[in-house]
Amino acid sequence: MQFVSKSSPIANITSPCLILPVYSKGKQSKLIETLDSDLQTLISTVLKQGDASGKPGNTLLLQAPKDGKLKRVLLVGLGEQGKTRAEDFNSAVCAAFTALKSLPVKTVCCALLDTDVTGKDSEWKVRQLILSARETMYQYTETLTTSAPEAHRLTTCQLLACGNLKPSVIDKAANIASSIANGINSAKKLANLPGNICTPSYLAEHAKALGKQHKSLKITVLEEAQMEKLGMGSLLSVSRGSRQPAKLISLEHKGAAASQKPIVLVGKGLTFDAGGISIKPSAAMDEMKYDMCGGASVLGVMQMCAELNLPINVVGVVPASENLPDGDANKPGDIVTSMAGLTIEILNTDAEGRLILCDALTYSAKFKPDVVIDIATLTGACVVALGKHATGLLANNDDLANELLDAGQKAGDKAWQLPLWDEYKPQLKSNFADLANIGGPGAGTITAACFLSRFTEDYRWAHLDIAGTAWKSGADKGATGRPVHMLSQFILDRC
Repeated sequence: MQFVSKSSPIANITSPCLILPVYSKGKQSKLIETLDSDLQTLISTVLKQGDASGKPGNTLLLQAPKDGKLKRVLLVGLGEQGKTRAEDFNSAVCAAFTALKSLPVKTVCCALLDTDVTGKDSEWKVRQLILSARETMYQYTETLTTSAPEAHRLTTCQLLACGNLKPSVIDKAANIASSIANGINSAKKLANLPGNICTPSYLAEHAKALGKQHKSLKITVLEEAQMEKLGMGSLLSVSRGSRQPAKLISLEHKGAAASQKPIVLVGKGLTFDAGGISIKPSAAMDEMKYDMCGGASVLGVMQMCAELNLPINVVGVVPASENLPDGDANKPGDIVTSMAGLTIEILNTDAEGRLILCDALTYSAKFKPDVVIDIATLTGACVVALGKHATGLLANNDDLANELLDAGQKAGDKAWQLPLWDEYKPQLKSNFADLANIGGPGAGTITAACFLSRFTEDYRWAHLDIAGTAWKSGADKGATGRPVHMLSQFILDRC
């Protein structure tokens, strides 16, 4: 779906449907006063009767009088005039585009940018409108046949330039938002695919396809033999129980001078995690196809960087594997040697994400990074601590942590920082190796990050635990695409 600016006076607009803001209290938009008298009367009548309440997210579809330039008007509530909050605006956009799904229209004109949102500027409104609309219109269809949802017909949304808002500002913000949304949708698609389709090899081919589409991207895929030569015994130990070979995928976006140190994003790419010998309970195990959401988010962010051709150097690294039980799989008590030379006692084979990440983090040093951020569905403990609303954040550098927290606030893709104190590190002590891969039942999210911190001492590093935010369960089961928006905002801020 395309989003384009529209600068015509609202009275001159011809459209199958106009999306118009209305309020629960205070004066209505001046836009209503410029519509023809029949429409003004119709709108004032439904407002007086309470058919359109103006509450955030309330919608009412009106059939415009015959022979008019407008065929329909969709009234959308935004709360009290002058007191619309960011969440009210998002709710209104989602409600509007949900209503549009069932309409037989290809083009709409949207006047929601006329609304003042507390503490937000015009660029934010444009970007958030597009991201919320794309989120609402997203449909998974890849493996559906007879039960596939009916495709919506909407192809173009004209964003009305109201007041002093210039079309050029709309178009620039729309271009950025559309690329972020493309990255989010790409991450969702990869994550929602089943594990028998989206394998490590599938992720590698997806990365290669991105490289063919975008000249700024350089793609490298390391095979198991190459990883073995590099000494990645920790990563390779996880894939031993699978018939699917592991892959180490790197994508380099070169948008600035070679002298500029890159941002490196490392995404956990466990395309299916049965837990290995420490097998998971069968209930909801199907959701372990989402254990590659970190890798999917990195691929989505790299797509965004390439589409916008951002003037910055960014590297994405995705260690991809499966974790399955087999006669050659890791066993509790096994000891493996990481690329960094540290030995690791595997006390629980279901704590495998850190085993593939640690070698990928060591490998990332070759890019001479400015900062490294890893993204992983790493611990159930993070879901217990923060639920499904906030991503867990831990870092060895407070300035980097604050940058990510700020980007999350701007994007509405929030994180919460947890401590990374030395007091937690003794929980990883092993009698037989340099460290154990689990730290006991207490502070599981923190000790997992403490494990990773042993491999990131040479650079500034942050860890995002997205176990609670990467997907939804239940009737709305599906990937969320988080934290593509947060990371995109982080990179855009640095541009």
